[in-house]
Amino acid sequence: MTPRVPIDDLNQFTLHCLLSTGLCHDDAAVASKALVSTDTLGVFTHGTKLLAGYLKKLQGGGYRPTAVPFIEREGPAWAAIDGDSGLGQVGCSTAVNVAIEKAKTCGIAFVTVRNTGHIGAAGQYALQAAAHGCAAMITGNDIPSVAAPGSRGAVLGSNPLAYAIPTAQDPILLDIATAAVAGGKVYAAWQRGETIPPTWLIGPDGHPTTDGSLYPHAAALAPMAGHKGYGLGLWCEVMSAVIPGGHMTWQVGSWIFDPPSRPSWHNASLMLVDIDAMTDRNSFNQRIQSLIDEIHNAPPATGATSVLLPGEREFQTARDAQAHGINLPQDVRLKLHEAAELARITLPDSLAH
Repeated sequence: MTPRVPIDDLNQFTLHCLLSTGLCHDDAAVASKALVSTDTLGVFTHGTKLLAGYLKKLQGGGYRPTAVPFIEREGPAWAAIDGDSGLGQVGCSTAVNVAIEKAKTCGIAFVTVRNTGHIGAAGQYALQAAAHGCAAMITGNDIPSVAAPGSRGAVLGSNPLAYAIPTAQDPILLDIATAAVAGGKVYAAWQRGETIPPTWLIGPDGHPTTDGSLYPHAAALAPMAGHKGYGLGLWCEVMSAVIPGGHMTWQVGSWIFDPPSRPSWHNASLMLVDIDAMTDRNSFNQRIQSLIDEIHNAPPATGATSVLLPGEREFQTARDAQAHGINLPQDVRLKLHEAAELARITLPDSLAH
């Protein structure tokens, strides 16, 4: 059995890799925490598997190690931030901090960040807001990879939508792509030699395909739930890119396939509600717990043990990882070897197997 990876070891390795590019310690720590926390939740497509790609961008100049996100325009309850072509985790974390401050003042906040790097797991920023007592919804956009109903190719990105709701215990957390599946899962399944389900991809003729090798050059991701996912993906595009004046659809770069010297011009939006401003916290906690209990007590389907809340399985995975280490898949471990070579540092023994 492959040994599990201690969270601290993975975090220190990721931090040192990022520091090797010239990132300041604070920015490297922000990005490392976001990637490792995502792995801790068991969402391996958006955790440290991305590290090697980010290192290439930072080394090539497409993502600026010295970037300093700044507010372009703002009002009492809103702000538009330029990410200065830095890491998406740095731009989005900055935006969350601005949004929290404004939400604590005004009760609500809407903050956008444009011209930033690939944002990774959008749910991490929703969790950052929830830790400060705010309910949050995050949207992002990406280069088109998702078909629309009736199209023969990609129309929108696999634009993410995430939300987190604070409770007296674990937050409720939803983090989804508006595609039927995240592109990273297609890559991972194909690399592992697994069959692609017919609901994941749309081939060049506009019909479903199970050939994962066609993605992304000759196939597009299917939209989540057909026209419903298409509509939500369009909403993400408007909130993240159209309103703040960021790059849209094909104007967004591919952080994976473009030259390392080219920015990717990603964008995100954050909407926060300060619970304390809207209602009494104790009353809210009681009401949300009543809703949680009602859902938990719903009769389970045959073969199921219970009905879970969004994020509940991930938090169970995180507690197991905190106690026993992260069970990193082999494809992630291979990417860590690549990251170590790029950063010219030795991969710790705990990550090398």
